[in-house]
Amino acid sequence: MNKTTVIGVSYVSAWIIIWGTIGSLIDFYFLQNTYLPGSLGQFLTFIITAAISSIAAIYMFPTINKKFLS
Repeated sequence: MNKTTVIGVSYVSAWIIIWGTIGSLIDFYFLQNTYLPGSLGQFLTFIITAAISSIAAIYMFPTINKKFLS
């Protein structure tokens, strides 16, 4: 594996952890106060946080990639 592949895989893995953590924290609050487990609200919470996380990851990737490859 070359350095570019390692950086790419590490970056995606980190964003999955970030998305899961943020989504779970938001979900925890809503499960206590707003919706039931397995409801549409829970599904939408994770879909919306995934979309926001994906957009952030795409915009940040060129900066991270340039920093670690130079």
